[in-house]
Amino acid sequence: MKRLIILDRDGVMNIDTDDYVRRPDEWRPIPGSLEAVAALTRVGHDIGVATNQSGIARGYYDEDTLDAIHDKMHRMIEEAGGHIGFIAYCPHGPDDGCDCRKPQPGLLLQIADHFDASLAGVPYVGDKLSDVEAALAAGARPILVRTGYGARTEALLGPEHNVEIFDDLSQFAESWLAQTEID
Repeated sequence: MKRLIILDRDGVMNIDTDDYVRRPDEWRPIPGSLEAVAALTRVGHDIGVATNQSGIARGYYDEDTLDAIHDKMHRMIEEAGGHIGFIAYCPHGPDDGCDCRKPQPGLLLQIADHFDASLAGVPYVGDKLSDVEAALAAGARPILVRTGYGARTEALLGPEHNVEIFDDLSQFAESWLAQTEID
């Protein structure tokens, strides 16, 4: 039986900037993230990515450029021995009123639909409060990493969030693999 794991992109898998990742050459993996995805997929986990990409709505890049960024990400992960099964992204801006922009649960629901999976107990690894809130709204298990905006987000969390916290995606993967088994 495969198990689904959902990851945020910027700040979890790759280095995030306040200026957005606007071109493929600006997508740089966080050390250990490619290997973490590879370790998770090697034992049979399906990996989905849920990412807000308001840079499209803001005119910083277009969907073809986003596709090229994701092609680079796919290639680098596959070279490390991993695989991303599906990417759900929101191209809307913060004021567009869509149901896919995190903290809304739409992206996670798209991923669950793609994999024909329930989100109950599925870890969603993110670095922002909107990631935590999207996981909770979708019925998934919120996981926070301290990379990207995670250290700042950690200071905002209250006990109602019930979030596990790891230094980075690599530490999460190591812990997850130690406590779970794939049949």
